[in-house]
Amino acid sequence: MTISLERLTGRRPQVADAVMVLALFGCVALGASINIPGLDQPEESWPAELLAGISCLTMLKGRSHPRTAVVVTTVCTVIIGALGYLLTPLLLAPLMLALYLAAVATDPRSTRVYGVVTIAVVVITAVLDNPTSQEVLLRTVGPVLWLLLPLVGGSKARLRHAYLESVQARAAHAERTREEEARLRVAEERMRIARELHDVVAHHMAVANAQAGTALHLAPTHPEQSQKLLAQLAGTTSSALLELRATVGVLRQTGDPDTESLEPSPGLDRLPELISICVSAGLDVTVTTEGEPQPLSPGVDLTAYRIIQEALTNATKHASDHAAHVKLTYSGPQLLITVTNEGAAIPPAVPGGGFGLMGMRERAHSVGGDLHAGPRPEGGFEVSTALPFHLHAPEEHEAAP
Repeated sequence: MTISLERLTGRRPQVADAVMVLALFGCVALGASINIPGLDQPEESWPAELLAGISCLTMLKGRSHPRTAVVVTTVCTVIIGALGYLLTPLLLAPLMLALYLAAVATDPRSTRVYGVVTIAVVVITAVLDNPTSQEVLLRTVGPVLWLLLPLVGGSKARLRHAYLESVQARAAHAERTREEEARLRVAEERMRIARELHDVVAHHMAVANAQAGTALHLAPTHPEQSQKLLAQLAGTTSSALLELRATVGVLRQTGDPDTESLEPSPGLDRLPELISICVSAGLDVTVTTEGEPQPLSPGVDLTAYRIIQEALTNATKHASDHAAHVKLTYSGPQLLITVTNEGAAIPPAVPGGGFGLMGMRERAHSVGGDLHAGPRPEGGFEVSTALPFHLHAPEEHEAAP
């Protein structure tokens, strides 16, 4: 059964380090026993093997203490070179591994310092041991090149590890950002749908309540008018169901049944229909327009309709004179809408009122406009808003249902 080195290293690092130490000791023992013709080397190999054993035992802690491992292996390697052994890659193996681990685990400055000092000490030892010998180049150039390899390889491994960590960190940050963005969009969509449902339900239910109350009041004395109001009540509730269907339709997915038959979002083109419904509920509404009417983007068109709808709904419920005036002014790049009534306000049945004014203000702000609502100095109540004709693409998408 074959066991990969990575799995062995990950599950049993002590075993992997022990195998590495034995391999290093074998390399040094082999290097100490090799005699090159023409070179003056010690006949016995045990001094190099003893120093190699010390270096290899030090490498057992090389991962956790890389600087200490470099210092110990450097001292042992220098002594081996001073004894006359030719520093071949086999004898340099413990020092090369120590430099590699130091380059991987330490910062670039420490890697440079330890690398330069180690190479300098090895070269100086070789020069001092053979000041006039022709072997100086062989004993210096070779070790320098071999010791540079682990420094370069370890630095590349450290950079690769840092790059992988940064990629993982960016991926984790992107995942968190994507989840937060998704939650934010879900919250915004829920607020938009809640605002749509409030506008539809509040307006049509208020009008239906007024129509039903008026029909009940006229039934004993004016049955014809009562029947007419009841017929209009049926139209009001039917319109409410259609708008609810269109609003809730945004929750459907593409391909769901009847998705194509959803009614489009209302705009100012349906203002006459809205006025007629309010009139049937007993509210006398007049509309005036100033300036040349301009085409509105869908988001602004829907916002303007909903604000007028909510303002007339409030007038139906609270205006004592049962009259309201709607004024549309196309001025420059803006549409100015004013809905006023002159009668004294009737206190709402629910203390503190509802969310109508808040919803109108949020709608106006969502398309880049502004809204003011409050009592008039001369009496009555006024809702005024200024909306731009067109929006930028991102805002347009957010405003559209």
